[in-house]
Amino acid sequence: MRFDIITIFPELFTPFLQTSIIKRAQEKKRVVIHAHDLRKYTQDKHRKVDDRPFGGGPGMVMTPQPIFDAVKKIKGQRKAKVILMCPSGKPLTQSLAKNLSKSKNLIIICGHYEGVDERVREYLVDESISIGDYVLTGGELPAMVLIDCLTRLVPGVLGRQESLVDESFEGNLLEYPHYTRPENFRGKKVPNVLLSGHHEAVKTWRHAQALLKTKKNRPDLLK
Repeated sequence: MRFDIITIFPELFTPFLQTSIIKRAQEKKRVVIHAHDLRKYTQDKHRKVDDRPFGGGPGMVMTPQPIFDAVKKIKGQRKAKVILMCPSGKPLTQSLAKNLSKSKNLIIICGHYEGVDERVREYLVDESISIGDYVLTGGELPAMVLIDCLTRLVPGVLGRQESLVDESFEGNLLEYPHYTRPENFRGKKVPNVLLSGHHEAVKTWRHAQALLKTKKNRPDLLK
């Protein structure tokens, strides 16, 4: 799977791409990730990629020309789905992530300032995605979240692919609690059922705990 990120801050992705599962996924050649500097595509002599909004209002808007040219150049002869990270996009869910993980090539546009010229969304973007009901300074952090989420779903990235099965949001439930050694930590003990060796009892307990956690923290999922 290939990710091409369009951003005015490509340096933000350097530590992200050199760490943990993302680094190993690239080393295994399961994913290819490139961060492209949008300013290299602008025709403005001062390398500007934003301008004042028509109709007035605060802030600046990212202009369409460099984004259109960047996407055209990056696509080349490849078919690629174009994603815009923005607060007004479709919420990122595990179900959406699974669908996107089937794509071979993704181009991710990181919005900034007051957002991008609407013609980018209307004529260039295939999907607008939000990671939550809040506003960030730019789309770089959301892009990292999306890439991390999708990379984990690429076959061969995780050591044990079955570890994906019981994760949160699978079957509309949050994940059950986990415990490890020591069995007794400062008087706080691991539930006896997890020490019993009775696999069916453990499975039943975990499902019940997942239901309880979901009901408490995300009752909307149970609907």
